[in-house]
Parts: sequence; C-alpha cells; structure tokens
Amino acid sequence: MSDTYTGRPRGRQREADRNDARLFQAAREVFAERGWDAPVSEIARRAGIGMGSLYRRYPSKELLAQRMRIAGMEQLVAQARTALAEEPDPWAALVRFFRDALTDQGAGGPLLPLVGGRLPATDEVQAAAERLRAALDDLVDGAHRAGVLRADFTSADIPLLLEHLAPRIPVTGERAASLHLRYLDLALVGLRTTGPGRPTALHGPAPQWEELRDLWNAPDS
Repeated sequence: MSDTYTGRPRGRQREADRNDARLFQAAREVFAERGWDAPVSEIARRAGIGMGSLYRRYPSKELLAQRMRIAGMEQLVAQARTALAEEPDPWAALVRFFRDALTDQGAGGPLLPLVGGRLPATDEVQAAAERLRAALDDLVDGAHRAGVLRADFTSADIPLLLEHLAPRIPVTGERAASLHLRYLDLALVGLRTTGPGRPTALHGPAPQWEELRDLWNAPDS
C-alpha cells in the first residue's frame, strides 16, 4: 500500500515538495530584487513552473508568501529539534542550530523585510509560531541551565539575529554562505558566557514574542 501525505501518493507529494522549494526560493529572490510588487509571473518563470501549476496551488501572491513563512518556521523547528536530539552538549546544540539555519536559508536574503507586516496572522501561522517558540525555548533554556549562554539572551532574539546574520549580499551563493557563517562566529563569541570581561550588558531590552508577531503580521483591518 502506497504511503500518503495530505491525500497524495508519495511520488506526487515529493514532486509537490520540490515545486514548492523552487517556488519559495524563486519568490525570495524576486521579492528581494523587485519588492513586494514583483509579478507572480516572474516567480513562476524563475522557478521553472507554469502559471497554471502555480495558481492551482497558490491562487494569490499572498497565499504563496503565507506558505513561505510557515514553511520557514517549520524548517527552523525541525533544525532546532534535530540539534537538541543529536547534540548532547547544550552549547553545541545551539551552535549547530544557528549553522544549519544560516546554511539552509539559501539566496534571496531574510524573509521578514520582504513580506513582514503584509500578511494576516492565520490560525496556521499562529500554530507554526507557537511550535517555533517552544523549540527555541528548549534550545535557549538548555544553554542557560548549563551556564554557557548569557542570561539576557532570549529565544525571541533568535529570529531577529538570524535576519541580521543573513543579509542579501551581491556575491556568489558560496561566498555569501561563507560570510554569513563568519559573522555567526563573531556573534557566538558575544553570546557565550565564558571569556575575559564577559558578560557585558546588551544595549536595550530583549525583544518579546508579541513584538515579533507585530513585525510579521499585517495590522488588523
């Protein structure tokens, strides 16, 4: 008996997942280059997917962008849970998560500047955000209990730190990834509690999850 997911045979689901991956990557690049008003036709062209196929799956740009950010949160949850499961040392788990998150983001730059504040907070988005918060809480709580992560760093800092660590840079993808990891190394020095003169107080209060929600979601109409 064939395996299924969301009602599709396994082969068709794999094809849909591949199409989604191409669409999401193309959309990030096109939004980064041309802004939110970029035509959906350019996204489809760059992804190598016909407009009919795109609109059958995502009838609007808003639905495509909404699914992009949910998929992005789901990926971070999976990376956090994998790091926690496979790295017994709390600091190693945190470092692995950051490296995996930056390496797998791909070209196009952070998503928040591209679509933040344009989309409503649906039940699906809120559920994904809660799963992400729980996973990041577990990463940060473990590092705090081990005494290796500065106490004023919170799980809500992580999404914004990732945004800052992965700007769109006009270089090859390999070079951009190398630079992102370089600056991650510098950031990790500041996050660790050990070392001369550390910890030094951070500037300003930590973000709150409610603040992140307001950054992402469109205002209530």
